[in-house]
Amino acid sequence: MSQVETQTSSMKRLLGNQQLLLLAVWLLMVAVFTAFNSIFFSMAVFGNILLDWAPVVLMAVGQTFVIISGGIDLSVGSTVGLSGVVAAFQMQKMMTNGDNQWTIIAVGTVFAAATGIVIGLINGFLITKAKMVPFIATLVTMGAAAGLAIVYSGGAPIAGGPDKAITLSVPWFGPFSTPGLIVVGIVIICGAFLHLSRFGRYTFAVGSNEFAARSAGINVNRHYLKIYALSGLLSGLAGMYFYCRLGSGAPTSGYGGELDAIAAVVIGGAALTGGVGRITGTILGALILTTTTSGLIIIGVAPDWKQVVVAVLIAAAVLLQGFKSGTKGGGK
Repeated sequence: MSQVETQTSSMKRLLGNQQLLLLAVWLLMVAVFTAFNSIFFSMAVFGNILLDWAPVVLMAVGQTFVIISGGIDLSVGSTVGLSGVVAAFQMQKMMTNGDNQWTIIAVGTVFAAATGIVIGLINGFLITKAKMVPFIATLVTMGAAAGLAIVYSGGAPIAGGPDKAITLSVPWFGPFSTPGLIVVGIVIICGAFLHLSRFGRYTFAVGSNEFAARSAGINVNRHYLKIYALSGLLSGLAGMYFYCRLGSGAPTSGYGGELDAIAAVVIGGAALTGGVGRITGTILGALILTTTTSGLIIIGVAPDWKQVVVAVLIAAAVLLQGFKSGTKGGGK
């Protein structure tokens, strides 16, 4: 083996564990933002970062399953908005009846989750039965869900729900709130589901080679339905999370969420061509995104610069994938 090949092989081994690289990037970001403003390194700021991280990681975890399967879900942001509005409307209605607040919150969560599942199943139906490509199918539901959220709410946030929903978002376990801890639990379950279950193995198989997966006896169409339903479910729960944090269901609460979700998954090491991805990478990708937003605000930089940072991170992630696979730009 030549010296150049040896150096290249060593570099690939060094870059092989992308999760460690992402952790190092996040720690470097924390150090840089703290150097500019020491207040960044505080429990209050980390608590705020985690509050922002929770809905992003919920959408991104669902997107991880979708992207590993070789698809894309552009509807997650709109699903968040519609789910939050539907839950808010139902909780407002129950408040006028004088129902118990904890019961109201539980029912609102069910309505938000059910709304997300319905949108996910519609996505799956359009892809498997109407034979639409995932980009077009989810673009259709993205527009429809966003429009329904505005029509359903009249274009304004729906408030008047249980006061206890807001108190849930107050951190009590270090920087974690009750909804935040629930999100952590959901992410852990999804991680085990992806990497340790037959469902996860099928997801990787479908994304790697759909024809081979069908030949192996996997019901690919049914699996797509389950994957998009799961993505919708997690986005619906993100909508309920936003309600607990804001105290209202806003039709625009998930605006731009699809871009954050896709960015978190790609930064986390998943390949848009399918068959590659890890939940740990997605977790760190979402953490880097939310840390960037908070850090820029604290050091006095316009948050719009976040998009520039995210673009650089996505480009670096794709180039890293290409380098590891021996291709240019992560292509085939």
